[in-house]
Amino acid sequence: MRIYEQQKRAETVAATRERIVKATVALHEEAGPARTTVAAIAARAGVSRPTVYNQFPDDGSLFNACSAHFRERHPAPELLGLELEEALLAQYRFYTANERMLTHVWRDAEILPSLAAVLEPVGRQIRLVAAELVRPLGRRGARSKRAAAFAALALELPAWRSLTRSGLDDAEAAALMASLVRAA
Repeated sequence: MRIYEQQKRAETVAATRERIVKATVALHEEAGPARTTVAAIAARAGVSRPTVYNQFPDDGSLFNACSAHFRERHPAPELLGLELEEALLAQYRFYTANERMLTHVWRDAEILPSLAAVLEPVGRQIRLVAAELVRPLGRRGARSKRAAAFAALALELPAWRSLTRSGLDDAEAAALMASLVRAA
């Protein structure tokens, strides 16, 4: 009986955590992390505020759980092995599909250090991928460094947002940025 009770308790805790994470992810997409309160999370998840704090004692633990939940349901495209323009198009389509969430999260990372810490590996990965994408261009030295820096810029959300806000679709934006990276 004791093992059954422990298992049941663990299942209840896991279900509560999942409700809290799902509620938080939904609120982050609607308003952004900076505008999401623990009271709103608790209300949406159907739990008390102390329960939210008990499950996630700090912002970082909640942001990490939400990030994992989001990535599981919306995996970023695999860019390595693609040509530069194909990679940019894949990234831009990912941004199009997830614009609302990504815009709120990256905006709020500017004012929430614990969120910025969760996103830091994403920025590092973009820079590594950018360096690999420009390798076939055969650039050396300073030109290689410039091309990689420009490719990293091209892969970032703000570049895509600026281009699409200017009226370009994803394919046009990818083609333009690829040509600019090749010219760098």
